[in-house]
Amino acid sequence: MITLNTEICSEEAASLSREWIETNGIGGYASGTVGGAASRRYHGVLVAATDPPVGRAVLLSKLEETLIVGDERFELSADRFPGVVRPSGFRHLVEFKLDPYPVWIFSAGGVKLEKRVVMVNGENTTATKWTRLDGPEASLAVRPLLAYRDHHHLRVSHDLDVRFDEAAGRVSFEPTHVYPRLDLLHNAVSAQATGYWYRDFEYSIEQERGFDYREDLYQPLELGFGLDVPAFVVASTDRSEIISAVEVDAMFRSETRRRAEVVAAARVTPGVMTDLTLAADQFIVSRGGGKTVIAGYHWFSDWGRDTMIALPGLTLAANRPEIAKSILAEFAQHISMGMLPNRFPDAGEAPEYNTVDATLWYFEAIRQYLDRTGDEAFVMSELFDRLVEIIDWHVRGTRYSIKVDTDGLLSAGEEGVQLTWMDAKVGDRVITPRIGKPVEIQALWFNALCVMSDLAVRAGPDALAERYSRMASIARENFNGQFWDQETGCLVDVVNGDTADRSIRPNQIFAVSLHHCMLADEHARKVVDKVESELLTDLGLRSLAPADPAYVPHYTGGPEERDSAYHQGTVWAWLMGPFVDAYARTHTADETRTLAARVESAVEQHLRDAMVGQVSEIFDADAPFAPKGCAAQAWSVAELLRVLSVYSS
Repeated sequence: MITLNTEICSEEAASLSREWIETNGIGGYASGTVGGAASRRYHGVLVAATDPPVGRAVLLSKLEETLIVGDERFELSADRFPGVVRPSGFRHLVEFKLDPYPVWIFSAGGVKLEKRVVMVNGENTTATKWTRLDGPEASLAVRPLLAYRDHHHLRVSHDLDVRFDEAAGRVSFEPTHVYPRLDLLHNAVSAQATGYWYRDFEYSIEQERGFDYREDLYQPLELGFGLDVPAFVVASTDRSEIISAVEVDAMFRSETRRRAEVVAAARVTPGVMTDLTLAADQFIVSRGGGKTVIAGYHWFSDWGRDTMIALPGLTLAANRPEIAKSILAEFAQHISMGMLPNRFPDAGEAPEYNTVDATLWYFEAIRQYLDRTGDEAFVMSELFDRLVEIIDWHVRGTRYSIKVDTDGLLSAGEEGVQLTWMDAKVGDRVITPRIGKPVEIQALWFNALCVMSDLAVRAGPDALAERYSRMASIARENFNGQFWDQETGCLVDVVNGDTADRSIRPNQIFAVSLHHCMLADEHARKVVDKVESELLTDLGLRSLAPADPAYVPHYTGGPEERDSAYHQGTVWAWLMGPFVDAYARTHTADETRTLAARVESAVEQHLRDAMVGQVSEIFDADAPFAPKGCAAQAWSVAELLRVLSVYSS
């Protein structure tokens, strides 16, 4: 259980800078700040996945709450308007915790009031429950605020045409446009139509990010509750039948039990490992009849690269191999011209195939799945032929000039296209184009060939295994000849013809960290030492060395400024995984345990500092390393969980 005390909860900056999130296993979510004032366009009580796992829409933005004790009214909500935060209900907030879902404890007018929020797994349903724990008789007024919009957009006009029908125990909102019907199921003792517009909500993080940040929301009615029994509101696009308090309690119990089973299956120790296991669960969602991974909340959908990198940590480290199997099988259905899709767009269009590394990470994910499960039957019968097809496409050439060169190394890239994980682009300008032979792509290609050689031995004939082994040997020999830089004592980042990019970047760590390593021990140790001295922070690796003229210390400003800084120093948490693997390969077990303990301590603090219970995508490159970017990132959680499960004492 992660708990925030009164000092944090009741202070404006502390409570409004910390976020929470609930997810439903199909791409939908509920999210907000601990203190109550939304800071992102993505915050909402019910953000429904209308075309799971995408098509996400903010239907119910907020529930404004007022506690009434005698003649006194205590506002428990908070909102940011131009120049003011009003009301400031966090002044009454004495505790926030994840137990395992978000729980708030308020104290006002002698009343101690508990609020709980949970999403039902597999449904676009959010349940909110208020319970008077102590104090005199009291009542509660709840005012729903509707947005009815795509989660990337804002409602800035009053053309919301929603008809609602109020019956005992239910309020139904029927829009006249593309979004689904929303039902609020409740046990209110009164309902009063209002029809008010609340104007100029301000979302501070959107303002910081250089986006539109003001929104108007519609309040259709006010619900009144007595608190002699717990009050509840269930917002849903999947349920319309009036429900009882017993059924609402069952929602909370069911989700508590499901999450307890996730933790029990993982067999992790209480504390950070349990927290990371629960965080990992939030990214695993359904796509069709299979499973996939939401790359990050709030704005990412499922990406091939992120999914394959995150798969071992999210599933195998959490002892959920059946989900890993489902994801591997699902992505096999989307292979095209020897490539895995880079992204499934949020609007549900055709997948995009603009990546060189997602496909190569697929081999490593399969290798780890096979090592963990021994499920040779599945890998050989359903995946092996597809892997052979992938190698063949890469040899003869596929999209974006991805092709094996005469030296056995993998070349890729065209002007105006970003194919590696360093994929920031401003207009038509690719910030880190990395055309030619990026270092981590060679490491991944060599690893894939070695994996295929091992698999081909199982499949026969021997000639196929020998072919892959020979290709791997040629790649390794030419890699060491072209990429080792005596001047810097490490690997260059990209080779393109006769030129080499000698920027000190973290990409070289994969030449040491991957299961099949291309380097001799001496060079492997030098790579790790260089990355440690230039790039390592407590929560990840810098994307560029501070001494580089292109280094950007802070990820801030509008979209162009931020994209220009994205891989120019910014710290990435997911890179801590391969760094610890590489460190373990080149250091003693005791030294590795010491490093793992340092990482675990930093993670424990971070789990309470930004998105509570989650790990951010990125951090500023300079101290104090403020968390930035996506508030909850799949591969950040996955790689930390994976390496800590192996190396933490």
